[in-house]
Amino acid sequence: MNILIANDHAGYSYKEKIKKYLQQKKINVIDIGCDSENSVDYPDFAHKLAQQFIKEEEESLGILICGTGNGVSMVANKYQKIRAALCWNKEVAILAKQHNDANVLSLPARYLDEKTVIEIVDIFIREKIEEERHKRRVSKI
Repeated sequence: MNILIANDHAGYSYKEKIKKYLQQKKINVIDIGCDSENSVDYPDFAHKLAQQFIKEEEESLGILICGTGNGVSMVANKYQKIRAALCWNKEVAILAKQHNDANVLSLPARYLDEKTVIEIVDIFIREKIEEERHKRRVSKI
């Protein structure tokens, strides 16, 4: 599995922590984000991740990080095959995967602590869609 990760300046610190965490778990990380806390435009990096994501042939997930998580999520959801979910706690992350089969995680860097970010990432890579009714609903998106 590949995990594509992108961020703006607000998400830089968490991107680096998430990358390190995933690499320790032997997960291949493709970094498409900015490389500092210098101000950038979040759509540029969300578009790059989305464009790369839809080209991926094997099972992949995406992680987008900006100040609120909203902007990058809005950009990503403009692309077919992407179901980006803004997750701000563990419960929302579980339901985003189990009920919505989210394949791109959007994180609000300015509103989460490091422990919660890592817990949400863990949930996102572990959980799967459940029950036929949820699969039916996702197919209507």
